[in-house]
Amino acid sequence: MTKTIGIVTSGGDAPGMNAAIRAVTRISHYKGCNVIGFERGWDGLLTNTFRRLGPRNVGGIIHTGGTILHTLRCPAFEDPANQEIGVQTLCKNNVDALVVIGGDGSFRGALELSKRSGVQVIGIPATIDNDVYGTDETIGFDTAVNTAVGTIDKIRDTALSHERIFVVEVMGRKRGFLAVHVGIAVGAEVILTPEKPTDTRGVIQIMEKNSAKGKRAGIIVTAEGAGDSTKLTAELQEQTESEVRLSIVGYAQRGGSPTARSRLLASLFAEKAIESICNNGGNRAIGLQNGVITSIELEKAARGTKELDLRLLEVADMLSI
Repeated sequence: MTKTIGIVTSGGDAPGMNAAIRAVTRISHYKGCNVIGFERGWDGLLTNTFRRLGPRNVGGIIHTGGTILHTLRCPAFEDPANQEIGVQTLCKNNVDALVVIGGDGSFRGALELSKRSGVQVIGIPATIDNDVYGTDETIGFDTAVNTAVGTIDKIRDTALSHERIFVVEVMGRKRGFLAVHVGIAVGAEVILTPEKPTDTRGVIQIMEKNSAKGKRAGIIVTAEGAGDSTKLTAELQEQTESEVRLSIVGYAQRGGSPTARSRLLASLFAEKAIESICNNGGNRAIGLQNGVITSIELEKAARGTKELDLRLLEVADMLSI
């Protein structure tokens, strides 16, 4: 019997989501399945809003950022009564399996939906935060890192020209994966993350030591959740002899054409997802572990916490002398 596979892109957008939609759609059709895409995340399940997707509908999107299905935050879906509406929507449209493309919050919603329905639910990790348990890397992370690195490389040029310190805020309200990878890649003198807070006095001491060593410019990369970057900038300006400026990279990290890496992961994750659906492999979360595309139980991915490798901060310290 022909299976019908649904797709949802939920939560914050990430570069490569469209590549994942494309891959899920085309591989599903290659396997003889039908595909429908629910629009605006979980809201599409609450309002029964979807479009049918075929190989031609998803042409020309592999290189585009964002998601053609759109996405929004949907707090209403946390209500069990609304989750039941989502179940009814899936049943009404004879959906056999649902592919949820998003981050850890999306996976938690997917888990609750899987418990209430007989529909197989597969999670594909797509978030620039790279904080999904069970995968070494998420779709969009590499793109976001490269976007921030490109911006900070330009900032360093003016920092060196004017002998200034720049505090550069990257995204990451709760986690520091992006800040750490970006910080190492741009040769930052200081990296600040929510996982390992550093007080202003500690940052000032580092910059004073750098000045004594002859460094007249510097880059401080901070995750947005590591503290008030505006306050940090003001205190550095007040308590050091350097000119200090603040630059916030912002939402540019979520957009733009996905890198080859993000596109490749999207395609390979999608293939693994459809393989699991065709083999009736249960509710799973797809991921990359030690270079291998694999999967774990959806519940483990939704409830687990991915730890930041704090040793990377030690490496960054060694590189910043």
